[in-house]
Amino acid sequence: MADFKIITSDFVNVQISTSKDDISLFNEKRFPKDITVLDLKGKLELMTGGSCATMRIEAYNKDNQLICSLTDDQAMLGSYPIESGVRLHVVDNFALRSELDFGNVEKYEMHDDEYAKKSDSVRSFLVKNKMGQYNEEFQRKKEKQEQEEQTLAEATSVGARCKVTVKNAATRLGTVMYSGQVEGLAGYWIGVKYDEPLGKNNGSFKDKSYFECAQNYGAFVKPQNILTGDFPEEEYDLNEEI
Repeated sequence: MADFKIITSDFVNVQISTSKDDISLFNEKRFPKDITVLDLKGKLELMTGGSCATMRIEAYNKDNQLICSLTDDQAMLGSYPIESGVRLHVVDNFALRSELDFGNVEKYEMHDDEYAKKSDSVRSFLVKNKMGQYNEEFQRKKEKQEQEEQTLAEATSVGARCKVTVKNAATRLGTVMYSGQVEGLAGYWIGVKYDEPLGKNNGSFKDKSYFECAQNYGAFVKPQNILTGDFPEEEYDLNEEI
């Protein structure tokens, strides 16, 4: 369900709360829309002390109404209807949360080499307790995801006709134009030129071109959302009177 979309911004500003206290932990946090839910869980584990292996993320609007649950670890944050102002609610067992010093979270932004030397940091705590990206199960899950995506991407031939199916979006037909990794995005992607102007780019991402097509005809899609086959291009009679 990870059709890559560039809407109006590459980032979204959200509130964070947890099922332990059900209040906002931080005034505002900024995440890129192209981050996967799995990687988002890893960052939320650093902030909240929950476990990325067991946590569930729910999104609520300003009226405290549930928008959606982020259930697909392989999907990008931007593939969900989440915009700035939304609250991400982390549901988990927070038995270890009291051991984390949330006041030190901002120190994570210091130079990486300097931060790695600290013995009282969140990273040090995670390394010692084998949590987050330092957890073997987390790493195995992430590696398995990348391997599956790579296998699917390598099996998708450039030039093939395809059908793109994404949750909460209409099915789209197009042609495979690129298969592989995209600089700045995690995992493997399929570049598609749609038959209609239903995309978000012209085959480029962050000023780097991966294939060529007219503006708004191109998109980058996760391999699992692509089905190749005999999908003839539909003819659209723009002169037909209604």
